[in-house]
Amino acid sequence: MLATLAIQALTGLSSASSLFLVASGLSVIFGVTRVVNFAHGSLCMLGAYLGWTVLTHLPRDPLSFALGVLIAALGTAMFGAWLEIVLLRRLYRAPALLQLLATFAVLLVMQDAIEHIWGPADLPLPRGPWLRSFVPILGERFPLYDLVLIAIGPLVLIALSLMVTRTRFGMLLRAATENRTMLAALGVDQRYLFTAVLALGAGLAGLGGALSLPENSANLGIDLRVITDAFVVVVVGGMGSIGGAYLAAVLVGVMQSLGILLLPKSSLVLVFVLMALVLALRPQGLLGKTGEAEETPRFHRLRAAGLWQKLAGGAVLVAALAIGLLGGDFARSVLEEMAVAALFAASLHLLLGPGGTISFGHAAWFGIGAYAAALGTTVLAVPLPLALILAVLAAGTMAFLIGLVLIRLSGVSLAMMTLAFAQIAWAVATQWDDVTGGDDGILGLWPPPWMGGTWFFLLCIALSATGVLALRAVIFSPFGFALRAGRDAPWRAAASGIDAEKLRLAAFTLAGSAAGLAGALSSFSKGSVFPSSLAIFRSVDALSMVLLGGVQSVSGPILGAIAYTGLFDTLLLASDYWRALLGLTLLALILWRPQGLAR
Repeated sequence: MLATLAIQALTGLSSASSLFLVASGLSVIFGVTRVVNFAHGSLCMLGAYLGWTVLTHLPRDPLSFALGVLIAALGTAMFGAWLEIVLLRRLYRAPALLQLLATFAVLLVMQDAIEHIWGPADLPLPRGPWLRSFVPILGERFPLYDLVLIAIGPLVLIALSLMVTRTRFGMLLRAATENRTMLAALGVDQRYLFTAVLALGAGLAGLGGALSLPENSANLGIDLRVITDAFVVVVVGGMGSIGGAYLAAVLVGVMQSLGILLLPKSSLVLVFVLMALVLALRPQGLLGKTGEAEETPRFHRLRAAGLWQKLAGGAVLVAALAIGLLGGDFARSVLEEMAVAALFAASLHLLLGPGGTISFGHAAWFGIGAYAAALGTTVLAVPLPLALILAVLAAGTMAFLIGLVLIRLSGVSLAMMTLAFAQIAWAVATQWDDVTGGDDGILGLWPPPWMGGTWFFLLCIALSATGVLALRAVIFSPFGFALRAGRDAPWRAAASGIDAEKLRLAAFTLAGSAAGLAGALSSFSKGSVFPSSLAIFRSVDALSMVLLGGVQSVSGPILGAIAYTGLFDTLLLASDYWRALLGLTLLALILWRPQGLAR
């Protein structure tokens, strides 16, 4: 047993090295540019595919392998530099959330581009004799290549540390991390520095992707798997800390490896529990610096809908009802999806706009509501109305309990903590097969026959519209104005007797309840619920809707939800490359109307 544990721990160290390479690149990019690069996993995937292309044309000896890996890393670095010049350079003055949305759009484009170039099939790397070699450790055989990976991690850490502390480029990196404004005042052209930083971060991601080839094939799932783990490593280690990234990568790699052996039913949960604990006890991460400025979105003006906007909204609602009543099942399905999306986006807007709270894990409440309604129907056999109430109560209660931990955090720490809890919920739904059905989900959640078809459509529209209007009333109530006061002038609000933390907790609970209702309606509309309803992409969808519509208008999330859902469904039917088209459209809207469609 001891030998097995030791071998498993060494396996975790080898995977930690590849993860550290990717996470260190993400950490360097964030430390200098303050961009949360959601497309960083795609850069790792690009490095893997470039590595496969080069290595399959080289001899299968160690020197040729090293050369091929370096060529793949260099190619990925060049692409990162091009991406910074063409896109990111235009967004450095934009809010952090728009930068996140832009890199998410890049991820969508790169998914389809890589699939078009290399195809959808996994591409395993033919391994030469040295890649198949083993060494004896404690009476067990251990792959020689894994020992090579274990050595590469510390070597790269030492090289990066020396670069940061002993070179002029490293000095500029440290200066940009500490105070970019002062650096610019000293005459340093930050454009070239940022381009070099993106190239360095992308090269490290590409290096990690290429080095993973002997263990894993080049495949289209690398980006999502890697970016989630990389976020965990960067947050646990400390945003911008290279040493912290290595320490966290080791912790995460060993924990994942031993978790598979010792706690197979909880292996996915452990990593995100670690992130939540670290953020709760030390928000800046294990080796992160204290006192760093946290960005809080502040939108001092929040426009109410004017007369013409209200008339247009009423006309849209009437048109939707007419189309749903006169159209077929497909039309009703699309309209139900739009109504649910509008409620989901409006619930996030309450946090992001009036509350000034960045949430990367809003899908948690959506998914909890969906599963609560599903389990209420299948296990407790409650009728649909009670299942909807159960969903609202379950999501609201969990949001309240989690909010007790979150209300003292802000900025990136708060956003990553919400991501941690959402990923914990996703992991539970994925691995708790006996209750949630695991990846198979829960099926057969259609409304009862007496409420099917048109009647459920009317119920979905009515509840979604009521929820959106209720959230609007809250925003323009004394509670909403006090919430904004706590967001924009916390010290003055406190002097006026406003308890900002309690208001944020109430807003968190209310937003979670509304999102839970949206999740429940979605589960009955689609007839099923899967762990994907809690996945990070569901949260990004909500952020996309709010930002596309515009945070400074209460009608923005609704317009953004309709536009995003309609665009998604249209492109999905129109082209096999719908991801790329959706990403390009998002990029165009971000650059053209950064304030949102409802500006």
